[in-house]
Amino acid sequence: VQLQASGGGFMQAGGSLRLSCAASGSIGIIRAMGWYRQAPGKQRELVATVASGGTTNYADSVKGRFSVSRDGAKNTVYLQMNSLKPEDTAVYYCNIATMFRGSYWGQGTQVTVSS
Repeated sequence: VQLQASGGGFMQAGGSLRLSCAASGSIGIIRAMGWYRQAPGKQRELVATVASGGTTNYADSVKGRFSVSRDGAKNTVYLQMNSLKPEDTAVYYCNIATMFRGSYWGQGTQVTVSS
């Protein structure tokens, strides 16, 4: 199983970025897909997830600014990030949680927001 993330980069505060993560390989039944992030010196934290039934979950710090979505047919998860803040700077990791095969992580994509 491979997860290929893209869309990170450099943005000024207030701007927008869209992350994508496509999964390939023998994944099995997907329970949820989502995004986590890790800033320097901090632990990895949940950003947003979307369950197979469509239920979404967001960290309080990104509610109202970020939107997670998925394309089940393409095994792809997206993260639309609006009104970016410097504190959103981190490496963003996509994650797929399967029903019977555990969890898979992408390689991480850097998002840097300048003030």
